Amino acid sequence: MILTSAARVSRGCEETLGFLYHSTRSDAHSVTGKFAIRTGIAPDGGLYVRDGLEGEHLDLTRICNSTFQETSLDVLARFLTDFSHDELAACVSAAYGATFDDERIAPVRPLGSDYMLELFHGPTSAFKDVALQMLPHLMLRSRAHEDDKILVLTATSGDTGKAALEGFAGIDGVGICVFYPYRKVSDVQELQMVCQTGSNVGVCAVRGTFDDSQTGVKRIFGDAALIDALAQRNVALSSANSINIGRLVPQIAYYIDAYAQLVRAGAVTLGEKVDFCVPTGNFGNVLAGFYAELMGLPVGTLIVASNTNNVLTDFITTGTYDRRRAFNATISPSMDILVSSNLERLLYHLSGGDCDYVASLMADLAEKGAYTVSDELKERIGSIFGCGYATDAETSAAIRSTYGNTGVLIDPHTAVGKHVLDGLETSGRARVLVATASPYKFSADCLKALGHDAEDLSGFEAMDALEQLTGTAAPLQLSSLRSMERLHDDVCAIERMGAFVESVAARIFA
Repeated sequence: MILTSAARVSRGCEETLGFLYHSTRSDAHSVTGKFAIRTGIAPDGGLYVRDGLEGEHLDLTRICNSTFQETSLDVLARFLTDFSHDELAACVSAAYGATFDDERIAPVRPLGSDYMLELFHGPTSAFKDVALQMLPHLMLRSRAHEDDKILVLTATSGDTGKAALEGFAGIDGVGICVFYPYRKVSDVQELQMVCQTGSNVGVCAVRGTFDDSQTGVKRIFGDAALIDALAQRNVALSSANSINIGRLVPQIAYYIDAYAQLVRAGAVTLGEKVDFCVPTGNFGNVLAGFYAELMGLPVGTLIVASNTNNVLTDFITTGTYDRRRAFNATISPSMDILVSSNLERLLYHLSGGDCDYVASLMADLAEKGAYTVSDELKERIGSIFGCGYATDAETSAAIRSTYGNTGVLIDPHTAVGKHVLDGLETSGRARVLVATASPYKFSADCLKALGHDAEDLSGFEAMDALEQLTGTAAPLQLSSLRSMERLHDDVCAIERMGAFVESVAARIFA
């Protein structure tokens, strides 16, 4: 049974602050939502969680008559109870406006006999925009004092970096430092980051994989000497990855809003369950769907779609999480991940809030590279989540068949989900494929999938060819990169990430 008690809330605080957060690995200390957002990760390396989510019953009738912005405000108010209504309303207004090219923010469209939730209408053409247009505004309002300075650290496998840079660039009192795996993101993804303007940004490629970058960021958070040095400048560290609860919570809204769109379109009746197929590597995107289900959204199955780095598929199938495997560089690079950080939150919730058990699993992962959950926990996970994976060849075939059958061009990450979804028996329920990025972020791979040679084409030549072939247009925020100047060419070894952070802090907060 999922933990329902709010007993961990410190005495005297519940009435004024509502639910508080604690680490997945210990419930000894509780913190406010603002504290959890501005610090990003718990001191013991765990992720911040709150209990009682299944008590947050959604009013489905009201939600089905709400805008995306209204639903977002509803979700935020349930999770971040120490923010005032006016604070949250201001955050929503600032986040979801002219920076999105569709007033619905995340429209749902038919895709053959299924549906597609389009999450790529934001300023960087990726699903991360929904959360990372919101997080900077939450972060600013989370500072304990107006003169506090925050340096946001982010490891990215491709999309989070630019979305974070776009959200935080130019914001006074906050700096942003992004690490990405050297030569392991697409040309367009790299250009989006290295061309980023703003005096408060830092970008550095890391010699290694995304997992190396993510591990390096977590180590920085645990580096007492570095944290003390930054404190001398009145600078505190935070994170824009989905380990930060302020990044994860805004994503819940698009599952709820997608359901509302289906009801309004007559695709489902109110209360009828819907399946969601989610391409994911770090587990944050699909975890937001799990949180929506805990809150009462009628979800049938959450289908986890992986590429050949299929550690999540193996885990859901066998109950053993094992990162000791070959790393595969694929045409869906944002999912090239072997350590799915947000899975830790799921383990907490489905283990009945057993912090000691979660801590032991995470210790096994760190020390042995693997852990195995109990049969009971494996069964609980399997009752909620389905899974599958796609090879690069299958991903390309899904791009080709989807375009040929429906006229819809999808990117390689969405295509991973499409392959998995097509391979499952129909449940009799409406099924929604979560589309995570514009195909024009991966023009060459999409062009190849459609049977055209892109071997000798530059990224922009491939973009032009894809436009001509399909009669579609690349988003302006991507096509305009060709005229932008590269501003960030730093490359470092994993062990030098901390030094880079120090240098960025010294520059930004001089």
